[in-house]
Amino acid sequence: MLSKKLFLASILLFVLASYLLIGSVDASSEMWSRTYGGPDLDIAYSLVETSDGGYALAGASGDHDSPYGSADIWLIKTDMYGNVEWNQTYGGEGHEEAYSLVETSDGGYALAGTTDSFGAGGIDVWLVKTDAYGNIVWNRTYGEAQYEYARSLVETADGGYALAGYSGAPDIAYGSADVWLVKTDAYGNIEWNQTYGKGTVYSLVETVDGGYALAGFSDSVGGPRNVLLLKTDANGNMVWNHTYGGANDGEANSLVETSDGGYAIAVTTRSFGAGGADFWLIKTDAYGNVEWNHTYGGADFDLCYCLIVTSDGGYAIAGYTRSYGAGARDFWLVKTDAQGIPEFPSWTILPLLLVATLVVIIYKQKLPKKPYN
Repeated sequence: MLSKKLFLASILLFVLASYLLIGSVDASSEMWSRTYGGPDLDIAYSLVETSDGGYALAGASGDHDSPYGSADIWLIKTDMYGNVEWNQTYGGEGHEEAYSLVETSDGGYALAGTTDSFGAGGIDVWLVKTDAYGNIVWNRTYGEAQYEYARSLVETADGGYALAGYSGAPDIAYGSADVWLVKTDAYGNIEWNQTYGKGTVYSLVETVDGGYALAGFSDSVGGPRNVLLLKTDANGNMVWNHTYGGANDGEANSLVETSDGGYAIAVTTRSFGAGGADFWLIKTDAYGNVEWNHTYGGADFDLCYCLIVTSDGGYAIAGYTRSYGAGARDFWLVKTDAQGIPEFPSWTILPLLLVATLVVIIYKQKLPKKPYN
């Protein structure tokens, strides 16, 4: 009887090892990585999967001692394996960076960021429209003789564009910038623009009702910095706004509209959680009222930058961690269910069950036999 149980345990262990090996091979066969750049500083701020199954990345290449260094916007198009198909740079003698990229309905690209080579002075928002090969079709600058930044861009349902960011004084001291939303036609001509008080916006979505939702942080001189969620109508008039957080919170870096008409916001929080900074996921209803929220992180600093809704209705949040991983800072990806509860990858569930079963079998072999009466 004992040998039979040990035989079964051996088979179980073999199945476990084979399953883990197959999972490892499958994962490695689908994974690849690429680097792009030269001797200068090169950084990608925005990524899209393109309609042909490849990828497009936008950011900057050059000296990033902004706003004094010299850098150009850099757009790279790759195939599905990350091999470069073409790349283009855009800029003048000054400093240009692209923070947001979309593939447009005509198969080209639109990039939004900043320039101090062109425009009215200081730093201006720069919107660049290209064809499918990155050649400039048109470009526009927006701003006055101060600092204007575009952090998020969407192509709107009418074929135009909406850009969100902030506008402020040349020194952009604490509490001196205003949330700024710009709506253009299909050629970049301004249709309207609105400001909404002190703060900064990092993420923008066009909502199903034709309006816009913006997420970032709300600023005030001498006051706390809180997470900001702001909803407008189709003409940029504010419908409502909410702030969330404690006395020392950071910014909302990514926003999505959820299938139930509400919103999910990815935040870096310093008021809640386990460490110096943690991932914070906030889910609201259609009016910005909090339905649930969760923090993720360890004892050190963990900062989140992007959020998507996954095909199973859950969420994936990405950023970097100093609490876990192999180095001082590592990429960190957190997958949750629809209620924000972290999930194990599906391929790890069976091995865990097999290990638990194996432990029980071995443990039972070591128990003393009860004497028969």
